[in-house]
Amino acid sequence: MNQRLTPSTALLLTISPLLWAGNAVVGRLVTGLVPPMTLNFLRWALAFVLLLPLAAPVLRRHSGLWSHWRRYTVLGLLGVGCYNALQYLALKTSTPLNVTLVAASSPVWMLAMGAVFFGQRVSGRQVAGAVLSIAGVLVVLSRGEWAQLLAVRLVPGDIYVLFATAAWALYSWLLVRPGDAPGFRANWAWFVMAQVVFGLGWSGLFAAGEWALTDAQIHWGLPLVAALAFIAIGPAIIAYRCWALGVQRAGPSAAGFFSNLTPLFAAVMSAAFLGELPHVYHAIAFALIVGGIVVSSRRG
Repeated sequence: MNQRLTPSTALLLTISPLLWAGNAVVGRLVTGLVPPMTLNFLRWALAFVLLLPLAAPVLRRHSGLWSHWRRYTVLGLLGVGCYNALQYLALKTSTPLNVTLVAASSPVWMLAMGAVFFGQRVSGRQVAGAVLSIAGVLVVLSRGEWAQLLAVRLVPGDIYVLFATAAWALYSWLLVRPGDAPGFRANWAWFVMAQVVFGLGWSGLFAAGEWALTDAQIHWGLPLVAALAFIAIGPAIIAYRCWALGVQRAGPSAAGFFSNLTPLFAAVMSAAFLGELPHVYHAIAFALIVGGIVVSSRRG
């Protein structure tokens, strides 16, 4: 799979990391207000309600959703039930530096999943692009001072992020595989709703386990309500729509490099919230990450 990367596709694949960076920032802000698995469930429950006016026919008996339940159960588990739930869980025990550092392995997971499970040939350009892109992420994480990376120590949260990244890579590859119900790909709301229906079941199951096994509490208020509204509309509905369409156009391998824009955007957002101006290393990192995208997506 070696589709050409057009400007419109690049824009789609950039919008998703931008919104997901906002999701990471908001997720850190509400850590003390809501448990991680419950946050993920509430997020997708609200997304379900918002999608209902656009995708209600999906729930009908003969819509095709139920006859293709195996595919949407797996997509719902990987993309809705696991990915963000594991990230929110990681933020309880790990630092933002560790979380984004481990998540920077996304292009490697994309290439590995494609090569091992889907017969995708890994080219030298893709390997070079992965090196450039990850180097850009490391520049951001170290704030231009490589000595900071030597102080990194892995904790359980980093393992959660590793599983989350692997789940997202497999999810992205499955997006381009055939097997969707007739008409679902042509209607973006139907396609997202099909995943949310089953993903909501998975996330609800995980949230129930969280309440049964831990001393879970929710502190309702305007900050939490605003946070839920943002992560349900932006990082959930809009970002998933843009990512699915971008992956279908460019292929999972090329799209994987765009995911490394997430920590860069997160660093810029954090700097903005702290009242700090962007630094030179932000520009260097941006050049490296974009360079990795360009190199990996060029045709030989």
